[in-house]
Amino acid sequence: MPAPAPAAAAAPDTRTTLRTVLDELARRHPGLDRRIRDEQGRLRRYVNVFVDSDECRAMGGLDTPVADGAEVRVLPSVAGG
Repeated sequence: MPAPAPAAAAAPDTRTTLRTVLDELARRHPGLDRRIRDEQGRLRRYVNVFVDSDECRAMGGLDTPVADGAEVRVLPSVAGG
């Protein structure tokens, strides 16, 4: 009789979110994080973050999934005259 297959819940969770990516960026470059996120950990209003070609606020905000190999771009808004 074959052994039962392992439960799906036992598989490691390999999903990554934008929050996880930004947390790692903050760990590597602490001064940069405060320019991207506010004191509550939310994205600053004037910063646009894209995962591949999708603006994260239209997707899931900080919970936007980031696939392996995806490109994450952080763009500050430009204002002035």
